[in-house]
Amino acid sequence: MTPGERAPDPREARNPAEFLARLQALKDWSGLTYRDLSARAEERGDVLPRSTMANMLARPTLPRDELLAVFVRACGVPPDERETWRTVRADLARRRTYDPAPPEPDGPGGAAPAGSDDPAGQDDDPAGQDDDPAGQDDDPAGQGEGPAPAWPGETADADADPDAAGGEAGPRSRIRRAAVAAVALAGLVLAGVSVVAVLKDGHGGHPPRTVTAPAAGDVRIRVVGTDHCLGERRGSRTGQIHQVPCAGAGVPLYSLAETAAGRWRIVSDHPDYGPGCSGMPSGGRIPAAAFEDSECGDPSRVEEFALEPYGTPVEGYRIVPVGSATPDSCVTVTGDRAAAWARLAQAPCAADAAGQLFDFDRRD
Repeated sequence: MTPGERAPDPREARNPAEFLARLQALKDWSGLTYRDLSARAEERGDVLPRSTMANMLARPTLPRDELLAVFVRACGVPPDERETWRTVRADLARRRTYDPAPPEPDGPGGAAPAGSDDPAGQDDDPAGQDDDPAGQDDDPAGQGEGPAPAWPGETADADADPDAAGGEAGPRSRIRRAAVAAVALAGLVLAGVSVVAVLKDGHGGHPPRTVTAPAAGDVRIRVVGTDHCLGERRGSRTGQIHQVPCAGAGVPLYSLAETAAGRWRIVSDHPDYGPGCSGMPSGGRIPAAAFEDSECGDPSRVEEFALEPYGTPVEGYRIVPVGSATPDSCVTVTGDRAAAWARLAQAPCAADAAGQLFDFDRRD
């Protein structure tokens, strides 16, 4: 911020994209990092996580009014100019000056109505593609549904099966059908029991591994029962930690540093942003706060963890934020826990520790 230089004026923005560009210019004008902005908001009693700011500036849609108010205040906008930002945002929201959506082909459902709640005119099917690529249906070449599948052991000849010809089924036919149905049901039950056993075991088809206890030094943090390890998405500015295939994990590199008896700091080394620490923003006050990497030493973040063993024998270790404002919380894989790039966040520690167990492989 140059002395005497006025903050960017949002009134020249004609659409959300231009408004977001002015918000980015406002951050640049402030001369503050995401860490500085978060700490400044904390001093005023506001909550402004680093990841929330980065996501706000990267999205094509207008931010929420409450988030905007906290952000412009943290950037140092004078009180008499803050309301201007909110007024411009409200005006753009009413006008809904989003870029028009690409025309959709005629057909069932038709085009999306103008002014729908679909920001940027986008739907859940980017590039106009759906689950049926190339516009193909489930019946290529107009072949129809084809013959009905026959039960195992049955003949497709209608003369051999009175039901197929519309006649009456004899007792042998009914007995045969009942037997086949019973066999099929038994197979489904056995398959279901196998799936439940695998899920209950927690390995999801992976053989049990020897759990590695935490120790100071370079580590690869693995999600127990999976082939996933912790990492970030290269090129993202948020610092959000995901579970990623271990074979491709390496951004950032992690190590453990013991800060006190039973207390640990998870240190990151990012190829683009340098050293940092994993933690929870805003002192963990947000129940579902993102588990993210950022600069070390931010007093507004929780950066110290207890690595608690779970089970007898030990099945893995919970990562428990020390001093979080949300008690009884654990670092947790959220969403689809079997999927790569599922995000990690603070969540209540579960009795079965599902999605909350990790081990710490030594990294050469």
